[in-house]
Amino acid sequence: MIKKIELNMKIEHIGIAVKNAEVSTQLFNTLFNTTPYKEEEVLSENVKTIFYKTGETKVELLQATNSESAIAKFIDKKGEGMHHIAFAVEDIYAEITRLKAAGFVFVNETPKQGADNKLIVFLHPKSSNGVLLELCQDIK
Repeated sequence: MIKKIELNMKIEHIGIAVKNAEVSTQLFNTLFNTTPYKEEEVLSENVKTIFYKTGETKVELLQATNSESAIAKFIDKKGEGMHHIAFAVEDIYAEITRLKAAGFVFVNETPKQGADNKLIVFLHPKSSNGVLLELCQDIK
């Protein structure tokens, strides 16, 4: 019998790739009837991020800051739209170990600093039904 571990994993945010952050911010300001609570550039990812809070979840707009960015490549291939779903975890290292043992493939197996004061790793879409998944943990 397989022992199941109860996880307290919740959707932390949904990432949306955008070509133009200024235009998209105007659109989402109207949609959510509010302004972003945070804007931040993540140099390691070559991306500008803009965060909205909606209920218990956040929406992150991602604009590439150069043509080598994963976001720029995503938009070139698929156009603007949903890029990833991020899940908040208590212990990112334990989750990496657990999911690797279960056969999941990671884009990066070593957590790195992401936006909004988080450690992040991404699961490769080829191991998660074509969806890019992010695990994120608050940096304490």
